[in-house]
Amino acid sequence: MLSKTNATDDFNITSLERKALLATKWWPGHLNASYHCKRWSGIRCNEAGSVVSIEIDDRIYGSSDEGPHDLRSLDFSAFPNLGSLVIRNFRLEGSIPEEIGLLSNLTELSLSWNRLTGTLPVSLTNLTLLEHLDLDGNDFTGMLPVSLANLTHLEHLDLSGNNFSGNIPVSLTNLTHLRYLYLSGNNFSGNIPVSLTNLAHLRYLYLSGNNFSGNIPVSLTNLAHLEILNLFNNNFSGNLPVSLNNLTHLRYLALGKNSFSGNIPVSLANLTHLEYLYLGGNQLIGPIPPSFGSMVDLTVLDLSTNHLNASIPQELSNLQHLQKLDLGDNFLDGPLSIISFRNLSELIFLNLGMNRISGPIPIGLANLTYLDSLDLNHNNLEGPLPQESEKLSKLLNLDLSFNHLSGNILKFQNPCNLQHLDLSKNLLTGAITTLSFCHFLDYVDLSSNNLVGEVPFLDLKYYFTHINLSNNHLTGIFPNNLQNQYVDIDLSNNDFTTGNFTRGNFTSGNITSIDFTGKSAHKSNKHIVYMGIFLPLFFGTSILIFCYVLYRRKKTPTNKTHIELIKHGDVCTILNYDGTIAYEDFITATEDFDLKYCIGTGGYGSVYEAKLPSGRVFALKKLHRFEAEQPAFDQSFKNEVQVLTNLRHKNIVKLYGFCLHNKCNFLVYEYMEKGSLFCALSNSQFAIQLDWIKRVNIVKQVAHALAYMHHDCIPPIIHRDISSNNILLNSEMEGFVADFGAARLLDCDSSNQTVVAGTLGYIAPELAYSMIVTEKCDVYSFGVVALEAICGKHPGDLLSSLNRSTGQDILLDDLLDPRLTYPTDQLIRTEIARVFQVAWACILTDQKSRPTMKTISQEFSR
Repeated sequence: MLSKTNATDDFNITSLERKALLATKWWPGHLNASYHCKRWSGIRCNEAGSVVSIEIDDRIYGSSDEGPHDLRSLDFSAFPNLGSLVIRNFRLEGSIPEEIGLLSNLTELSLSWNRLTGTLPVSLTNLTLLEHLDLDGNDFTGMLPVSLANLTHLEHLDLSGNNFSGNIPVSLTNLTHLRYLYLSGNNFSGNIPVSLTNLAHLRYLYLSGNNFSGNIPVSLTNLAHLEILNLFNNNFSGNLPVSLNNLTHLRYLALGKNSFSGNIPVSLANLTHLEYLYLGGNQLIGPIPPSFGSMVDLTVLDLSTNHLNASIPQELSNLQHLQKLDLGDNFLDGPLSIISFRNLSELIFLNLGMNRISGPIPIGLANLTYLDSLDLNHNNLEGPLPQESEKLSKLLNLDLSFNHLSGNILKFQNPCNLQHLDLSKNLLTGAITTLSFCHFLDYVDLSSNNLVGEVPFLDLKYYFTHINLSNNHLTGIFPNNLQNQYVDIDLSNNDFTTGNFTRGNFTSGNITSIDFTGKSAHKSNKHIVYMGIFLPLFFGTSILIFCYVLYRRKKTPTNKTHIELIKHGDVCTILNYDGTIAYEDFITATEDFDLKYCIGTGGYGSVYEAKLPSGRVFALKKLHRFEAEQPAFDQSFKNEVQVLTNLRHKNIVKLYGFCLHNKCNFLVYEYMEKGSLFCALSNSQFAIQLDWIKRVNIVKQVAHALAYMHHDCIPPIIHRDISSNNILLNSEMEGFVADFGAARLLDCDSSNQTVVAGTLGYIAPELAYSMIVTEKCDVYSFGVVALEAICGKHPGDLLSSLNRSTGQDILLDDLLDPRLTYPTDQLIRTEIARVFQVAWACILTDQKSRPTMKTISQEFSR
């Protein structure tokens, strides 16, 4: 009898749980399913059939774009046995309801990367069994409740990327089982509590991107198990504690961008397991401790932007695993020859610029065959350039400007991968023919030297963004197509002749400025003023005449047939500036935007399929009426028009036109038959059609499109919302970048500070606290998409492990989409591995360490 009663209770619980799950409408594909355990995405049950785990994200929606969602729609009282609730990147909005305290058996709660707001509910303290609490990437506010101290079983607490403020409550230090504490990217202030030392088991401590101040409490150095200490970008001051050397398990120490002063403690060298040391952006003085040479596991050493002096200690030559050495912007002196660069063979990034280093450039630098960035600008270097530099085949950035270097230009092997070259303000002589192999050059400054001869790279069909050859003795005849190749040119004070073209050639094309003569600015400005008056008058008059002709044709009955041809012809030929004719066509094709033609919903509008009488099919992105009345949405619409009408790349979705009408606004796009990459990966049948080669090619195509936007557009265009939802596929399964509503033209002379835009789960981590948009934000998002293409799903767990792994201990075989046959072909496996390596570099937390899209595009073009 007892067993029957238990069976009945289990049945009732299971029934209540299923009803509660259905009521949320979060599982649209299972609304008619009779059993939820194992068959529903993210649902796990115990042997009795009761739900013990819910783990979902936005992938459960397949081709639809549902959301936002309300956490209140889940009846917490229906799940007495729930132990794990994980809802990541699910567009949850609103606050966490107090009813969450009913989940008394919960050991894991993760609501990361949603849109949750408000303060933390008091009832969280009822979850006394919690071991893992992750609320990262939301918009919570207020102070941390003192009652969090009741969660005495917590081992993992992540509240980073929110807007929490105030001090860290002292009571938080009662969480004596805590091993991982992430509070980065908030508005916390005040001092670090001295009692933090109570967290004796703490291994990871992230407090970066806040407003903490004061000294580092000496008691903090008693956390004997600490492996990562990140206090980057705060207002800490005072001397660095000598007792930091007590943290003998430390692998990662980031104290940069604070106001620390005094000398660097020699005792830091006792941290023999340290792999990452960042002290840049402080006010540290004195010499670099020679004892740093004993930290042989270091891969990153960044002491830049301080007030360090004396010479670079030769003991740094012992750091054989060093990949990044940044000592720039200090007062270091002495010769470079003191360093044995032959031992630093793994160096990728070397910056010694903005110092007082003297003497010649040592020949040993040529042994750094992995080097991709070398910066020695603004020093007192002299002597000839080492001609062995042709060994530096991976070099992308070279800056030796503002020195006293002499002799001939460096020799570069063929092919040469250089993108940025600055040798200005030196004493260089001879010809520059060696640059003829550098087909990827984007920025060149050779000004203020003694160079002679002709310029070999002016005939190359490549788009520079900057070239300055002024104040030399160069000669030659410039080609007629110069204006199609360069943007910002200064050729003044040379001996050039200008061929058979007139200055008028340069009023069109991509050139923004050009100077042949170096004559007085007064005369140049006068020409600019004339152009500024004449060109607007000329174009304005032309437009008025054009509009008048159109008006006359409309008024003339004999042109009725012509208008009808435009109306039902190719949409590209529609010239009507008011969009009336196009509007009528598309209203008919979509039956006044009937829902049956809707193929998706975006951030500020819906997308419809429209087939015109001509047989052409288009995608219409329609702004909803209530959205059209809001300035922010209207601005997004105008952004998309402005950006896309100027983009010309085969892997960027084509904009055919737009309609501005008093009833609605919409964009007319090229139709993509296969929908989005997100939808393709979410549908198992469709995902199998996306074989490994197709996925690799899609990643490459997106890379080429973004490289074009970042490096070939003036000014550069940042997409800001790269996600698998915004990568569309045509009938051939080729990838196209779409949805430019959040795009931003990057102004190199401004802070580019912005509100966070984009899709959660794809947003670069630095945006959570810096709000500064750079190309590297797109690079991060691209890396997430590339991993998603390989894994077949969003790599959420992989991203969260980034700070705990170098990527080398992750087996690629474990990440591959299990729905596809394991790749046995060596060529395909090599291509997949390349995508993974590039993607991993893209999602590095330090944005400076991420590659540019141009570098990625070149890597994929090999």
